[in-house]
Amino acid sequence: MSDSRWHLAQFNIAKTKYSLDDPRMADFVNNLDPINTLGDDSPGWVWRYSTDSGNSMDERIFDDPDIALNYTIWEDVDSLHNYTYRTEHKEFLRRRREWFVPMPEWPIVVLWWIPAGTIPSLAEAKAKLIELRDNGPSASAFTFREQFPQPG
Repeated sequence: MSDSRWHLAQFNIAKTKYSLDDPRMADFVNNLDPINTLGDDSPGWVWRYSTDSGNSMDERIFDDPDIALNYTIWEDVDSLHNYTYRTEHKEFLRRRREWFVPMPEWPIVVLWWIPAGTIPSLAEAKAKLIELRDNGPSASAFTFREQFPQPG
């Protein structure tokens, strides 16, 4: 059961195979707005990080300029899970190897609970991903496979 005092932060990264203007990335790039809008309109969606471009593909917070990010906040894990795996988003998730290369040294996604109404900075989101990479899943930074309940 969801406790309205808490929301779920989600931060994920991916290393692009090609530059975003490469024709091999066109199907991905051309669907960013529709897939982001689908997320924004999904039940349980709270917030999505975006730059002036309307998405986060031009934001770089890692030393590697090919690492793209996505950062969202949801009411609960079920809402995020439904969007990720039960909407048209799942087709793009299935096709990820067309556009992105594996990054075995990094977790793909980190989840963590935040007080409702707060939005952690990108630096905090990156720190959560590093925490997950360095320490494994915990109540402070976890994954879909190894979830932890809301605090309290």
